Amino acid sequence: MSFEEPASIEVVIRPRRGWLDADWAEVPRRRELALLLVRRDFLVRYAQTALGPAWSVLQPLLTAAVFVAVFHKAVRIPTDGLPPALFYLSGLLFWDYFSRSLLGVSTSLIDNAALFRKVYFPRVIVPLSLVASNLMAFLLQLAVFLLVYAGFLIAAPASAARPGPLLLALPLLLALTAALALGVGLWIAALTAKYRDLHQLTRFLVQLWMYATPLVFPVSAVPARWRPIFELNPMAAIIECSRRAFLGAGVVAPRALAASALAAAVLLASGLGVFAAAERTAVDTL
Repeated sequence: MSFEEPASIEVVIRPRRGWLDADWAEVPRRRELALLLVRRDFLVRYAQTALGPAWSVLQPLLTAAVFVAVFHKAVRIPTDGLPPALFYLSGLLFWDYFSRSLLGVSTSLIDNAALFRKVYFPRVIVPLSLVASNLMAFLLQLAVFLLVYAGFLIAAPASAARPGPLLLALPLLLALTAALALGVGLWIAALTAKYRDLHQLTRFLVQLWMYATPLVFPVSAVPARWRPIFELNPMAAIIECSRRAFLGAGVVAPRALAASALAAAVLLASGLGVFAAAERTAVDTL
């Protein structure tokens, strides 16, 4: 009986020098780790809570109820002739996914510093897993929105709310939202590793961003001369497209959607670069 010696396995870890000099081939090989991180992020978010994942559903429902009471009933902001609840819920669907992902990615270096010190793996897996785990909350919200939508169609069959052909483009809108949230979040994560004050400022900036996005008002309410400036907000086109897809109403300007896609691509590419540069020294400074 003879025994063969196992082949030696040698892994050499070298410091990266360029912004985009990252081991991207290593990312798909660590898919099991990515799945574990997705599961961890989803479970930890609702650990020791009585309602668990139901909070992902209750939060947009309560927010929409407040919007109906304040902006529709009190302030009387128009909703393009759509039922107010559907108008607000359709906008919150993509906005909640964007804001959750952005805020999670923005603190990914700080929150996982202890893990980074213990084991080597491509650090970009952590923000990618955060964006993926938020898809579960998005799907829960989508299911509830469709139930509310079905109830409105049954109760008011003559309602103006009807799905449009853009419904087929929803996966592309979701991918665009994920890319935008990841790109902005990576920029903030890299800067937060050096400037901690940005961590306190990020939530406030996201709140301001929300009110500059057509969540509580339609784009049709914006004066025509201000729309080119308003369309510089990349989330504005995404929200209007989703509303057009679900409810058949909304102003969808192709140039705004193209600008949103371009902004997402630029922010994602540059965000990956600055994150790769920051992760080299972040563990030493966190």
